[in-house]
Amino acid sequence: MRTLHHHPLHPLSRVARVMLAEKGLPFDAVIEKPWERREEFLMLNPAGEPPVLVEEDGTVVAGGLALLEYLEEAYPDVALMPREVAARAEVRRVVDWFTRTFDREVTENLVGEKLIKRLSGQGHPYAPAIRAGLANVQYHMEYIAFLSERRPWLAGPTFTVADIAAAAALSCVDYVDNVPWDKVPEAKDWYARIKSRPSFRSLLADSVPGCPPPRHYADLDF
Repeated sequence: MRTLHHHPLHPLSRVARVMLAEKGLPFDAVIEKPWERREEFLMLNPAGEPPVLVEEDGTVVAGGLALLEYLEEAYPDVALMPREVAARAEVRRVVDWFTRTFDREVTENLVGEKLIKRLSGQGHPYAPAIRAGLANVQYHMEYIAFLSERRPWLAGPTFTVADIAAAAALSCVDYVDNVPWDKVPEAKDWYARIKSRPSFRSLLADSVPGCPPPRHYADLDF
C-alpha cells in the first residue's frame, strides 16, 4: 500500500489527499507534525515538510508541488490538468496563487497563528497577523468570485487541480472559522460544488484533538 505522510491542516497535504481520491488511488495516511522534526520523516524529506508520498515500490516523492505534478504524470487516466499547453499554464498559475500567495497572506496569518502555534507550543497568536489575515481573505474570496463568474471552474471549463488547490486552502481557513462566506456568495457556490465531491469527504471529517472545527465545517448545506 502506498503511504502519504501529511498534516491534516497543511494545504498541500490536503491537495494530495484529494488528488489521490479523485484518481482512485488507495493509500495509508500517516500524520506528521513538522515541528517535531521526526528523524524517520526527515530521512524521507530533509526539508521536513509534508506531504511526502511513498509508493508501493518504495519510490519517495517529496515536495508539495512536485508531488502534485508526479500524481498527474504517473496516473493520467483521471486527468486533473488540461491537455493544451496554454490551459495547463493557467492551471499552474492558479495553483501557484493559492499555494504561495494565499498561503503567505491568509493561511499563515490565520491557521498558523490561531491553531498551529497552539499545537506546536510556539507561543501566543500575534494579533496584527490575524488582523492582516482577516483583511486578506476577503480579497482572495473576491478573486475566486471573479474567476467563477467568468468560467465554469477556476482555471477554465473543467475541474482541475487549480480548484483542488483553492478549495484545500480555503478549507484550512474554514476550519478556524475565518471565511466570510456570506459576503461573497459566488465563491460560496463554487466551494459548495467542491465540498460535495466524494474526494473531499475525508477533509470534512478531519478533527484535530482539542481543536474541533466550527459546526458548519462539514455541512454541505452551509
